[in-house]
Amino acid sequence: MAQNTYPKVSIIVASYNNQDTIGECLQSILALDYPKECFEVIVMDGVSSDGTVKTAEQYPVKVVSIRLNCPAAYNYAFKIAAYPVLGFIDSDAKVESDWLKKLVPHLTEPQVAGVSGSIDTWNRDNLWARSIGYELKNRYRRIGKYTGRIATMNLLLKKSVIEVVGGWDEKLPSQYDTDFGFRMSEKGYKIAYEPDAICYHYNRPTLSAYYRQQLQYGKNTLKLYFKHGHLAKGDEITDVGMNIQPILLLAAAALFVVGVIPLLRLLWIGSATILLAMFVYFIYSAVKISVKFNDWSAMRLIVLYYVRSAAWFVGAVTTTLRYITGRRN
Repeated sequence: MAQNTYPKVSIIVASYNNQDTIGECLQSILALDYPKECFEVIVMDGVSSDGTVKTAEQYPVKVVSIRLNCPAAYNYAFKIAAYPVLGFIDSDAKVESDWLKKLVPHLTEPQVAGVSGSIDTWNRDNLWARSIGYELKNRYRRIGKYTGRIATMNLLLKKSVIEVVGGWDEKLPSQYDTDFGFRMSEKGYKIAYEPDAICYHYNRPTLSAYYRQQLQYGKNTLKLYFKHGHLAKGDEITDVGMNIQPILLLAAAALFVVGVIPLLRLLWIGSATILLAMFVYFIYSAVKISVKFNDWSAMRLIVLYYVRSAAWFVGAVTTTLRYITGRRN
């Protein structure tokens, strides 16, 4: 690619209390094998209470600290970005030096709104994080050459398409990328997938941290399905099997509670059957991934699957109650 043909990119890093990872994240971006005059870096910080801003200010990047959720921060960055292509990298992620060079050629393809790279695990020494990474990597491997939506963890988007689509829905603190992808697809656009452009994500290292993350996903996934009901059928990244698990937990809990009545005690068998079926499915899925990646530490996914299902269940119940009581934000 000739020097004068490199598209100019504004790379957006949304952060909040990421002091442990923001430094390496920015170092990886500034070390990109890409002409320095062809990209800028904007850190959109949500008023972190730790040393995130102080660390970010040590680098030659623009730092904006304002109390906004992630989609609102992206909409803000859209207005101040200088270049026609926006890049998105999470503040708990880092990219290989050729990441940008491998992505930008796809932007010339017809009807391609953007392009994403693949995901690997940054903190592989932590067995929970490694297992989460295997599961996510396995889901990404189901993506073909193009997809309708993908996480903003490592993504390029044309600024002109973002404007046509209408930006990000600020009422969705998470799952805003799925919503954006759906609205983008309705306009006839698609996202290219380049598996050789690698991003390393710092996955949640403990069960409690993973539960808190998935709880937010559960809350906002239901909001997303209230907005776009047909998305509940799933896609190549979040399939219907994942979506149905919280419903199965609800059914098991309901049967158990109703079974407290002596005449309906047999319903406990139904509750136990559902939980057993989920357990068998989780074992099968964990074994399959363990074999695929030749690492039996991935059997921890059995626990992680239950944690995720429980978090999505609690999150969905919380959102439903807020809708019933009229508190939708």
